[in-house]
Amino acid sequence: MRSGGETDRLRKLEERIETLKKAQSPDPKEEEHYSLAQRGWRMVTELVAGLLIGFGIGYGLDAIFGTIPIFTVLFLFAGFAAGVKVMLRTANEFHEVAERRASAAQATPGEPGAENLPGAPGAQTGPDGQPDGKQKEG
Repeated sequence: MRSGGETDRLRKLEERIETLKKAQSPDPKEEEHYSLAQRGWRMVTELVAGLLIGFGIGYGLDAIFGTIPIFTVLFLFAGFAAGVKVMLRTANEFHEVAERRASAAQATPGEPGAENLPGAPGAQTGPDGQPDGKQKEG
């Protein structure tokens, strides 16, 4: 049987080991944050890439078959459509990430920071009882 002092020592040792494991564990990868300019350039690049690929395929087919630039025009439009599709997919991706961040940032009553929510217990109100000192209309 172990004595009380030995059990305490083992418990403290286990706590120290857990603390050290947490300190040495790698930090979780943070989401990448893009500025609006970076997002815009990414979308423009996707559109231009679609146009250039379409133009290249069309021009190549026109050169192979010796036709007037019908394939160039057709594939230029197809490249434009593909570029727009990729742009819209990217915009949707950015929108979903922004929604996830917004929903994660919303505090619910009882959580730290919830005192700033209107109607929450302990919420800051103005002299007229409205949140954040806003005056009643009327």
